[in-house]
Amino acid sequence: MRKKLSTYIWEYKWSYLFAIMSLVISVSLDMLAPMLTMHIIDDVITGGNVAMLPRLLGGILAVGIGRCIFQYTKEYTFDRAGSAIASDMRKSLFDHIQGLSASFFDKTNTGELMARVKDDIDRVWNTISYVGMLTIEVVFHTCVVLFCMYRLYAPLAVIPTAAMVMSAAVAIRMERKLGDIYEEISDENSRLNTVAEENIAGVRTVKAFAREKFEIKKFLSHNERYYELNMKQSKVLVRYYPYLQIITKLILMLVLLIGGRLVINGRITLGMLGAFLEYSNNIVWPMEMLGWLSNDLSAGLASNKKLNKIYEAEPAIKEPENPVVLDRVRGEIEFRNVSFHKEDMHEILHDISFKAEAGSTVGIMGATGAGKTSVVQLLQRLYDATDGAIYLDGIDITRLSLAQLRSSISLVMQDVFLFSDTINENVKLGKKASVSEAIVRRASRDAQASGFIERMADEYETVIGERGVGLSGGQKQRISIARAFAKHTPILVMDDSTSALDMETEHEIQKTLNALPDTTKLIIAHRISAVRHADNIIVLDGGAIAEHGTHEELMAQKGLYYMTYVSQYGEEGGCNI
Repeated sequence: MRKKLSTYIWEYKWSYLFAIMSLVISVSLDMLAPMLTMHIIDDVITGGNVAMLPRLLGGILAVGIGRCIFQYTKEYTFDRAGSAIASDMRKSLFDHIQGLSASFFDKTNTGELMARVKDDIDRVWNTISYVGMLTIEVVFHTCVVLFCMYRLYAPLAVIPTAAMVMSAAVAIRMERKLGDIYEEISDENSRLNTVAEENIAGVRTVKAFAREKFEIKKFLSHNERYYELNMKQSKVLVRYYPYLQIITKLILMLVLLIGGRLVINGRITLGMLGAFLEYSNNIVWPMEMLGWLSNDLSAGLASNKKLNKIYEAEPAIKEPENPVVLDRVRGEIEFRNVSFHKEDMHEILHDISFKAEAGSTVGIMGATGAGKTSVVQLLQRLYDATDGAIYLDGIDITRLSLAQLRSSISLVMQDVFLFSDTINENVKLGKKASVSEAIVRRASRDAQASGFIERMADEYETVIGERGVGLSGGQKQRISIARAFAKHTPILVMDDSTSALDMETEHEIQKTLNALPDTTKLIIAHRISAVRHADNIIVLDGGAIAEHGTHEELMAQKGLYYMTYVSQYGEEGGCNI
């Protein structure tokens, strides 16, 4: 559950309290300088009391040194607390995203999530550290300056007060216009990130289809929109910022003119006018900062709204309140009348029922889109079945803890994903803490991967590129299979995982699978050779079970399985597999 921004700040309350105390002392010292100037003019220059000069100059020096010390502690403490909060927020957001279900990622772009984790957290970080510090300083500084000016001579203090009111009105109007623009900038930033991420990740596909010009044009269209929105933001700043500058220039001129006349009339001293001018100069920078602070605060608020939208997303797959924990997972799998469809989509699976005894092998075949991969996704609870139930060792999987369920399954996916790390670390991915080097090597041999790995210069310590760049499709599949073998779980699922392998390599891997009598194996394949020796073969058609049985039984039925066999190997008996 997400913590509010105020909760994060409260956790670092002592750091913020110390920073604010440093800020108060720094600003208070700054307010002493005009009073010292007033005494130098009235008592030393005009009054001729030269003996006071060393003390007054010493006071100015002390004020300068004190401001340096407390300005440093203020900024350092604010930055340190803000950095710590941003780090906590980024971790919390990443944890939340990791906990969301597959259905969330079906409709959310990677670029959008990258923008939230990086750019939006950075803007909030800026708001609670540097911008937040300056906002507090501007408010306190302004209040103290006005207090000192009213204390010196209230009628003259009306001028900067009126100027502050006008500046605040301009800043509020500007902030309202900037708020909507920042929403659009944030959205377009997400789209720009998505286009860039897709094109960089799929650069080989882009080149293979000679789509460079098209993709560059698409990127430029989003880049141009991003530029236009930033120019729109600049136009708002350019339109309103001059008003703030005019107001600040008028303050000094009016104070000097009216204050000079008051000095001539004997209402105030020359030293008081000097102090007033210094205070007026001191109030100028907060007024000039209002526009910039409004700009950055609008960005921070817009980013915080975007983060809230991510936190509003709840995982569709949730941990049961009192999960059943099995002492030992044997690997018996049963689907009972399982149907499944995603949101706003047609039914993917309809009334699927089958049972895989512990240690048995079940083959699943079917045309593309028949629902083969959905069977695996339901077994892992990436999605929940719309109707029916799935059982592991006689227990409904919705009652099991997600950690035990998923850790009991080794999955070799059709779309192989390898991390930009060493081969050794990729193979150990399932159980890094418990998988030894010897297990990695044995798993690689069983997956027929040791041959090409050991020909590399760094062997198992070879760093492979992002998503396995530099490796062939077959090599990536074999490393993925080695990863599943190294994990050594009660259930092994192979989702069309030998499609890029030659027949001889596939045959050797089949031997390894046959040597795993205590492992329940679900083999999803298009090739007859991959499921030929399974204890039960299920043929899916249109999301339903069209046929099931052993190889011999299905061949005798002369149905879909037989037709697939004939299309791959010719007439029955024409090929020995």
